[in-house]
Amino acid sequence: MIVCENVWKIYRTRGEQKVVASGINAVFPTGVAVALLGRNGAGKSTLMSLIAGNQKPTRGRIWSDGTISWPVGFAGSFHGELTGAQNTRFIARVYGVDTDMLCAFVEDFAELGAHFHYPFRTYSAGMRSRLAFGVSMGIRFDTYLVDEVTSVGDQRFKEKANEVFNKRIGASGAIVVSHSMGVIRKMCTKAAVLENGNLIMYENVEDGIAHHLENMKR
Repeated sequence: MIVCENVWKIYRTRGEQKVVASGINAVFPTGVAVALLGRNGAGKSTLMSLIAGNQKPTRGRIWSDGTISWPVGFAGSFHGELTGAQNTRFIARVYGVDTDMLCAFVEDFAELGAHFHYPFRTYSAGMRSRLAFGVSMGIRFDTYLVDEVTSVGDQRFKEKANEVFNKRIGASGAIVVSHSMGVIRKMCTKAAVLENGNLIMYENVEDGIAHHLENMKR
């Protein structure tokens, strides 16, 4: 599980402050897919980054008794001069997984062909997304952080990505951000709504969706 204990996140820019998290207390249980809902600018991506450990809270703490992925599909940590295969092997060593096994999975899944052995800097945005998603899915985590995972690739690849992802969260948990309520209903059973720095947890995903849609009308 992932536990947020009195988590505050405050940005100060140009003499103004923005409160993204205002004393959040929440538990994201193990083995459950939770939708993280909120209007644009509410701070969903920031909260995901806090949970991933990429940012630190202003106050409070976030802890987990299991492993947490980086945001699925995030390509920001790949080295531009290394090939897709070299980047994959490097990440495999960092996470202590079999390098040959991860490379074989990613090469087959990402469908990059010969480009898998080209420098990452030569990749298009779509190719970068496919590589990043493949690496994310090739490593087993207790909780996956997912931010608009269905935006990866064309329709056929989206269906393939969703199939693999659904198999992963069958054995693991997830925190999912998506603007598509159809995707949320398909992937999640619980929900959390972020609004004005406050996070409200819902045991039923439909209750969370209803709250979110009501916020969107205002």
